Amino acid sequence: MGSSDWYPQNPEKLKEFLNKFVAKPKNIHGLIVPHAGYIYSGEIAGNAFSLLPKKEKAIILAPSHYTYLKGIASIEKIKTPLGEIKITENSHPKLDYEHAVENQFPFLQKLGYKEVLPLVVGEINENDAKKIAEQISKIDAVYIFSTDLSHFLSYEKAVEKDKKTIEIIKNLKIEKWKEIDACGKFPLLILMHLCKQQNWKPKLIEYKNSGDITQDKTRVVGYSSFYF
Repeated sequence: MGSSDWYPQNPEKLKEFLNKFVAKPKNIHGLIVPHAGYIYSGEIAGNAFSLLPKKEKAIILAPSHYTYLKGIASIEKIKTPLGEIKITENSHPKLDYEHAVENQFPFLQKLGYKEVLPLVVGEINENDAKKIAEQISKIDAVYIFSTDLSHFLSYEKAVEKDKKTIEIIKNLKIEKWKEIDACGKFPLLILMHLCKQQNWKPKLIEYKNSGDITQDKTRVVGYSSFYF
């Protein structure tokens, strides 16, 4: 049996076939990625970041884990083992730390991004989300929305819950936003308004939960990645 039995021998037909599976999606404006430790969700995030276009600037929108917050704040300074990236000047209140933001920095540094606006999103309402979406849409940057999905459910229950959340995100069902089970619920509200305003559609890249990685399926955390 020769190679001709396994794949097209015409170079153009072979390229056409391969492009269906390995070509980067075009016109990517941003990502939704998890923010757990890299041993849990780093591969899921990395696969998504590999799709990003070459740009100078990124905006990160992530939930607040350590400070009760209304509205938006910015991280003042972030340094990783790869060094620092310029933080975009802004007038938002400042926070010292948020891992859901910082965990995105090494990926952006590896890709050569030079400037980041790192935003932590606290409690907001729908009008706030619309305004924030309008404001960030005027900035020439890629958008990184950071969220994990359900927390500490059994494997089967997590898959069931996360499937519902993924469908709400994919179909931009803003009216069902409160049904989302995710720590980045408020950033996701901004995302959905941004995508509605810009006529973008989130597309799922990958879904897993910690049980797929550790094989402990008693209390798992869900992770997903999208591009839009």
